[in-house]
Amino acid sequence: MFVCTGFAAQSSNEPLAAFSFNRRDPGPKDVQIEILYCGVCHSDLHQARDEWHNTVYPCLPGHEIVGRVTKTGADATLFKTGDLAAVGCMVDSCRTCRSCREGLEQFCERGFNPTYNGVDKVIGGPTFGGYSHAIVVDEAFVLRISNKLDLAGVAPLLCAGITTYSPLRHWRVGPGQKVGIAGLGGLGHMGIKFSHAFGAHTVLFTTSPSKVMDGKRLGADEVVISRNPDEMAAHANSFDFILDTVAGPHEISRYLELLRRDGTLTQVGAPEKPMAVEIFSLIFKRRNFAGSLIGGIAETQEMLDFCAEHQITADVEIIPIQKINEAYERMLRSDVKYRFSIDMSSLSHAA
Repeated sequence: MFVCTGFAAQSSNEPLAAFSFNRRDPGPKDVQIEILYCGVCHSDLHQARDEWHNTVYPCLPGHEIVGRVTKTGADATLFKTGDLAAVGCMVDSCRTCRSCREGLEQFCERGFNPTYNGVDKVIGGPTFGGYSHAIVVDEAFVLRISNKLDLAGVAPLLCAGITTYSPLRHWRVGPGQKVGIAGLGGLGHMGIKFSHAFGAHTVLFTTSPSKVMDGKRLGADEVVISRNPDEMAAHANSFDFILDTVAGPHEISRYLELLRRDGTLTQVGAPEKPMAVEIFSLIFKRRNFAGSLIGGIAETQEMLDFCAEHQITADVEIIPIQKINEAYERMLRSDVKYRFSIDMSSLSHAA
């Protein structure tokens, strides 16, 4: 084992602070990565503050990791020292259930092992995430990234990117389709970029008139102010697909009514409380209300390759690790466009 440094929460009501812990040495199939950037996901805040009531402390978040390989195990063949590499939301799964065999490790029937707040199967104790200077992961759960993209902007692709890419691909979004993206935040801005890149006519739904210009800059063909009943009614029965990224309470049936017959609304935002669905908004047009998680390893690699080909990254504000608690508070105010990315070299200056 070796000593690693990072930032962690010791309890739900304490700020994240400098923390030292042990990482396992690379096993035969492991890859050790020096972390260069780590994106900040809203779920990091939920876990650090135990808002999902399942946090194991100390909690060291971070599952949007990009870095450079510094060591490989004796039997590792997919990476070599010096390669750029990435780690997303999971570091292992059972690998034997039907979902895992089909490359859908995110739906592992025994539960995938998360990058943090999971259990380290080798040395025991909790898994610790990317708010640290290094990580060791089985090569089967490590991803390749292009040196042609800005690495700070690549980091959020490992969660915000794949969370929006996966449902758009699964429901075969493409040219000739009308696609809605509800919400313009960390997830929504990636949804717009992908939908546009797939060739769909892309419509942003937002409550904020101030986001109209930004939505169009990101690739939206139209922007609808969702609080305006007339603007919403003008799009009734017309969408092939809507991706709902909104994590706050909202009337989902208003969006379902915008779908054409057999259209699908997929929820990726996770509101704290259950949402009421007006059942007639589904049954009269045979509409579908679905959900989606992240993607499997193969699909995440596909997404990263697609981003390299189309020069797609997240819009990020780069921060030092010392500003992570401030960043959490700003996230709660939606005061970021559209994702924080931590420059992990700042760890060397941490007190």
